[in-house]
Amino acid sequence: MAIKQGLNAPDAIIRTDVAQYAAAHSTPPDATQEALVEATVRLTGGAAAMQIGGDQAVFMEVLTRSIGAKHAIEIGTFTGYSAIAIARGVGADGRLICCDVSTEWTDIAKEHWVAAGVADRIDLRIAPALETLAAFDADTRFDLAFIDADKPAYGAYLEALYPLLAPGALVLVDNTLWSGWVLDDSATDANTVALRAFNDAVANDDRFTVVVLTIGDGVTILEKR
Repeated sequence: MAIKQGLNAPDAIIRTDVAQYAAAHSTPPDATQEALVEATVRLTGGAAAMQIGGDQAVFMEVLTRSIGAKHAIEIGTFTGYSAIAIARGVGADGRLICCDVSTEWTDIAKEHWVAAGVADRIDLRIAPALETLAAFDADTRFDLAFIDADKPAYGAYLEALYPLLAPGALVLVDNTLWSGWVLDDSATDANTVALRAFNDAVANDDRFTVVVLTIGDGVTILEKR
């Protein structure tokens, strides 16, 4: 999910000109990704703001490939941009399980997964993610996970994922800087409070090595020890 919007939002995490320069010197979206962005922008109600940025997608693809991840899971798929990145990263012999509750949004995703040539490596499961996680066999192991769904449930998702993570597995968690709102004590909405609590909890969780990146709206990487 991209940036939290607000009339009085704190300053951008990265200066606009620096962000634009970085984007201009990174691998750009291909035609399929551009078409998916355009299809997502057409959604009503400002939903398009939930899509990750192109630079984050490239980062996720490269990271997935570089750690040799072959078994990945995504909690919160939306219209499928991040899934394309991860699916490309796991390669033709890898698999990505996508968890979401919206057929409206994931129907857009499925169309573009076909166009991107990755549909055969994605297993979409329409159900509450905690139910999907609870249904896995005890010996299931993932090399990489991406969490980008309802913020108050972030802690619950991580706890449900933990026993399913291989040693050294990475968990990427989106929106953890929340446009800087996590620094503003006057922000007391449910999402900001939940993200602030999640950040505090994982920073002190000795099960993981943790780093918070300022890419996108803040991406936390947790490595299972």
